[in-house]
Amino acid sequence: MRKFWSVILLSMLSLSINATDSLSVETPKKGWLARVVDSFSEIDTNYVEPQHYNWALMLQSINTYDYYRLSTPGPTGQSISFAPTIGVRMGPYFGWRWLFFGYTIDLRHFNLFSGKRKLEIDGSVYSSRFALDVFYRRSVDDYKIRKVNLGPNINTEALEGVDFDGLNVSITGVNFYYIFNHKRFSYPAAFAQSTCQKISCGSWMVGAGYIKNTIEFDYKRLEALAQEKLGRDVKLDSGLMFNKIKYSDINATVGYAYNWVFARNCLLCASLSMALAYKTSTGETENKNTKNEGFDFGNFNIDGIGRFGIVWNNTKWYAGASAIVRAYNYHKSRFATNNIFGDLCIYVGLNFGPRGPYKKKKNVK
Repeated sequence: MRKFWSVILLSMLSLSINATDSLSVETPKKGWLARVVDSFSEIDTNYVEPQHYNWALMLQSINTYDYYRLSTPGPTGQSISFAPTIGVRMGPYFGWRWLFFGYTIDLRHFNLFSGKRKLEIDGSVYSSRFALDVFYRRSVDDYKIRKVNLGPNINTEALEGVDFDGLNVSITGVNFYYIFNHKRFSYPAAFAQSTCQKISCGSWMVGAGYIKNTIEFDYKRLEALAQEKLGRDVKLDSGLMFNKIKYSDINATVGYAYNWVFARNCLLCASLSMALAYKTSTGETENKNTKNEGFDFGNFNIDGIGRFGIVWNNTKWYAGASAIVRAYNYHKSRFATNNIFGDLCIYVGLNFGPRGPYKKKKNVK
C-alpha cells in the first residue's frame, strides 16, 4: 500500500512539473505600463548595441570650473568677476539600467573643520528616448577675484587673484531632454556608458528645465578690500549693493547631438543646446527688498549647454572622459550676472548582473 501511494504521489508531482513547464512556454501579455517602460529603450540594433547588464559601478574624478561675473550696464558701469581655484572631486557612481546616481566631494577644498566647502550632488536618468539631469552645487567662501572694473582711471590690478570670502553661491536645477532619433542615436552610449553606438549617427533634441540660483554678496567687504589693496575709497554702483539675490529660471531648449564611432568600441560625442529662459528674481539690498512682479519680456535671456564625451566600451568594462559646460545669464536694467560652470570627468567602471538574454548558460551534466 505504501508503495502504491508513493507511485501516485510521484505521478502527481510529475504531472504538476510538466504542467508548470508547459505553462512557462506561453508568454504573458504585458500591461500598458510595461509597454510604456519598454518603449523608453527602443533601439535599432543595427546602429546601437543594447545594454547587456542591469547594474553599473563607476569611479569618477572630476575637475570643476566655476565663474561668476556681476556687472552694471552703461559706459561707466562696473564689473567684478569671481572664480575659485579649479576643484578636484572624486566619488562613486551607481547605476541600475537607465537610472544613475552619484555623490562627489571636492578633495581640494572640503574640510570638516573649516567654513570653506564645495559640494555637488548629481542624479541622471538616461534612456534611448529621453534624458533627465538633476544637480545641486554649493560654494561657500571659496572665490578669488579674477577681474575688476570699478570705473575709468582706477587701476585694479592689485585686486586680481585676491581671496574673497564675501560670495556664497548655490544652484539647483533639473533639465529634461527628448531625443527624436532615439532608435539609431544613443545618448546613453556617450554619457551613461550603457549601450554602445555601432554606426555614427546624430539627432535633434528638445527639452525643458528649471533652475534656482541664490547669490549672497557682501559688497561692503568688497569695498573694504578695495580700499585696503588700492589705497583709496571706492564706491560701488547701486546695482551691485545687494546682500542676496535669488532668481528662478524656466527654460525651453533645442539642440543637436552627434555620435561619431571612429574605431571599434570607441565613440566621440558632441552635443549643443540653446535655451530660451524666463527668469524672475527677488533681491535684498541694504535698505529694502525688491521683487519682480508680473510678466515682462525683459526677463527673457539666452542660456546654453554643451556636452562632449569620448568613451571606450566593450559592454562590460568602460573608460573615458566627458565635459559638460553650462552658461546662464541674467540681465536687468540695473544689474546683470553671468555664470559659467563646467565639469571635466575622467572615469572607469564596469557593468555587471547580466540580463536574461546575455546570461551564460551552464552545461548541466
